[in-house]
Amino acid sequence: MNHLNQEQLDIKTPEYVSIQFQLAGLGSRSIAFVIDQLILTIFSIVFSIVYLNIIMRLDSLLVFMDVFSTPFMILLLFLFVVNQGYFIIYEYVSGGRTIGKKIIGIRVMQENGHSITFLSSLIRNLLRIVDSLPTAYLVGLLCIFFHSKHKRLGDIVGGTIVVHERRTKKKKKSLTDKEIEKRNLATYPFRGDEYALSSINEKEWKMLKIYTDRFHKLDLYKRSQLTDRLSDALFPKLNISTSNLTNYDKENQLFIVYMKIKDNWEYEL
Repeated sequence: MNHLNQEQLDIKTPEYVSIQFQLAGLGSRSIAFVIDQLILTIFSIVFSIVYLNIIMRLDSLLVFMDVFSTPFMILLLFLFVVNQGYFIIYEYVSGGRTIGKKIIGIRVMQENGHSITFLSSLIRNLLRIVDSLPTAYLVGLLCIFFHSKHKRLGDIVGGTIVVHERRTKKKKKSLTDKEIEKRNLATYPFRGDEYALSSINEKEWKMLKIYTDRFHKLDLYKRSQLTDRLSDALFPKLNISTSNLTNYDKENQLFIVYMKIKDNWEYEL
């Protein structure tokens, strides 16, 4: 009876790389959603109490006797925006993971294997309103249960799927990881176009991987040559201007590109 959580999905990327994912079923998705709703409920209750206390200090409590009063409508509108925006923004900026999804170990992605876009996140989450009909998320639950890829209506229209995170084997930090940590690149700005990262093909990824792997073995002259060569190949495609970049800045940008796309190319199957 665990077939819903055991199904595998093979995806062929535009670069003809075959990737296998484990689909997230009704159980894991429901638990993640409950966690997220619990977080939102706690926030809504705390915010409402604070908001009401502030309004009561400014006006009479009688203003809330009418549910159509301006302060009450403002509160409802704000909570609606927060509840919708939480899923839209969080999934987009966190690689398809809300807090609940992170805890359970699942994430949303596009059907082609790439990270979720803002438009996809917007569509799938606005349609939660329809998926929640008529009550208790019935439409969404039925869609997930009967759909071959466990999709709710928002996933169907938004072109997304929900999969389990890949578990990677624990291993020592590579020289590349140590270099990234040494340069503090996790907080270093990326000067290119995030959307253009998906245009990097397999050949370019292999060139970048070779560059980062051999970086510490090269003398300064050869490293500088290779940095310039790879920058000339990738930066125009990623809309990275080189006019004010030092050689060290170019190295940083190449390592950042590596950081941002490696999860789409390296998998522990």
